[in-house]
Amino acid sequence: MASLNAWDIVVIVVYFGFVIAVGLWASFQSSRATLKGYFLAGKNLLWWPVGASLFASNIGSGHFIGLAGTGAASGIAVGSFEFNAQFVLPLLGWVFLPVYIASGVYTMPEYMRKRFGGQRVRVYLACLALILSVLTKISVDMFAGALFIQQALGWNLYVAIVGLLVITAIYTIAGGLAAVIYTDALQTLIMIIGAFVLMVLSFIRIPMDELHIKYFQAIPNTTLNDPNTTCGYPRSDAFHIFRDPVTSDLPWPGMVFGITISATWYWCTDQVIVQRALAAKSMAHAKGATVFAGVLKILPMFMMVFPGMISRVLFPDEVACATQESCKEVCGSPVGCSNVAFPKLVLEIMPLGLRGLMLAVMLSALMSSLTSIFNSSSTIFTIDIWRRLRPRASEAELMVVGRVFIFVMVVISILWIPIIQAAKGGRLFDYIQAITSYLAPPICSVFVLGVSWGRINEKGAFWGLMAGLFVGMIRMILDFAYVAPLCGEIDNRPAGIIKILSVHYLHFGIILFLLSCIVTTIVSLLTKPIDEKYLHKLTYMTRHSSQDPAEHSVNEYEMDDRNGNDPEANQTSDIKVFQKPSIPRRIVDWFCGTGSSEEEHKEDDFRTVTNIDETPKEKIILNASAILLMGVSVFFWIYYR
Repeated sequence: MASLNAWDIVVIVVYFGFVIAVGLWASFQSSRATLKGYFLAGKNLLWWPVGASLFASNIGSGHFIGLAGTGAASGIAVGSFEFNAQFVLPLLGWVFLPVYIASGVYTMPEYMRKRFGGQRVRVYLACLALILSVLTKISVDMFAGALFIQQALGWNLYVAIVGLLVITAIYTIAGGLAAVIYTDALQTLIMIIGAFVLMVLSFIRIPMDELHIKYFQAIPNTTLNDPNTTCGYPRSDAFHIFRDPVTSDLPWPGMVFGITISATWYWCTDQVIVQRALAAKSMAHAKGATVFAGVLKILPMFMMVFPGMISRVLFPDEVACATQESCKEVCGSPVGCSNVAFPKLVLEIMPLGLRGLMLAVMLSALMSSLTSIFNSSSTIFTIDIWRRLRPRASEAELMVVGRVFIFVMVVISILWIPIIQAAKGGRLFDYIQAITSYLAPPICSVFVLGVSWGRINEKGAFWGLMAGLFVGMIRMILDFAYVAPLCGEIDNRPAGIIKILSVHYLHFGIILFLLSCIVTTIVSLLTKPIDEKYLHKLTYMTRHSSQDPAEHSVNEYEMDDRNGNDPEANQTSDIKVFQKPSIPRRIVDWFCGTGSSEEEHKEDDFRTVTNIDETPKEKIILNASAILLMGVSVFFWIYYR
């Protein structure tokens, strides 16, 4: 395999220089010493960096590796995951965000606390969000990025992972969301340029009309030399999105409805995504960001899926290896090597210098996702868990705790990577979507019902989540305990287990969503409704309410502060103001965002922060843009049906 040369290394060094410079510059663009400054970038960002950050947070190295690998293994149907976003992102901007902004929350579990009262729904969602961050985001992106570096530089997989984390953690911990979003904007540009160059070079090698023929001829020699096996043959429906509803790898009912459920959870209720949108300076800029991100989500089909299919055509013995022995020799994994489709393509067809650019692209994808996830996970832990344990903790303590927690997430994620290597036949994107379908639909159901219907109460939400968790965990445990046999192997699993696991994970997601909705609705209707005074600004129908939610919806930290119980409130601040700290202490204060002046901690008026008004001109432009975006998505669904 081709390797990097001096020019490639120069490109990578220049890339890192730009990223670090932008990250440091962005660190000073908002106060890092306040919760709003560190976790929401001061709520002062324009639509284009927020939209770019939404895209970059979603398109991690796991997308490059996973989409290209799944495209190589089974064709274009995986691209429908991307086209679905053109419908769900406007749902975020037009339905969910107005409620979140009006309620004045930092995190999604915090919204659940305000919406339903009590703590168990909030704490459960906070813990589950952290678990999902490890299972489907951090460990996946680290594995995918390190896999690329392993292929390019020949490094040990775990050495590559640790090296990446050191660079990523520095400006995430120091700069907060402002640094993350501005570096995301830079990395989005790098990703698009690099992936576009690779796409052009790929189609020069194998034009689209030839791909329709040669893809079906891309069969490894191990299959051609063994007339008794069908392993390694491409799918006959590789160029169709809508596939058989029962027997296919991605059945069309699951593609239409199952993906929408998972996508609604991800785009509309997941902290990583929503936190970026909440950082926009106004409702109009937040909506504009969702439209911009939707436009960018059109690109992965052409920049990742089709190049992955071309990689199979060019390197069938490596990318489409069909035996455990040949796959272990190619990539060290006996379950398949489709994950090497993208790095193999980069290192073989990109000219000198541009290989370094593509490695920078992969690093951009990895770092943009990891920084987003790190910042959002620390936000959830700090606001929804730590502040629950220590309701009167100072902001300085919360800032330090949020930064330290990032290191904890990193260690747990590294320990989970071996599981990913063996999951779903080595197809990374299938692993991500399967885990999401087992755990996310109950969350999606509670958010959808909570935002849209005031009759849903805390008891209904809690038991809907518990019912969904119980059923989803059973399926996930069975999936990992009874791994499907590889091609050519005899299936020795119990007949009952085979029948349960034969329900496709996307179909299972639909069933789980409906089950959670039914339980949530029935329990809510059988129990006492929430008083309307607690619902102001917390549902779609009450988002424009002139009244603030009643006091029960205020979290403990704010209640303690309002009641004058904050122990720091009664302490004299003369020493803090007039005593100049030592140089080492000032360095620590700069890095951690502590020790700032009292003026920096001054919060905006609640009604200013939660304003969701738009001008008539903004409404017309944004509505027209959203309709056009969804129309483009419909065209692609029909064209590739």
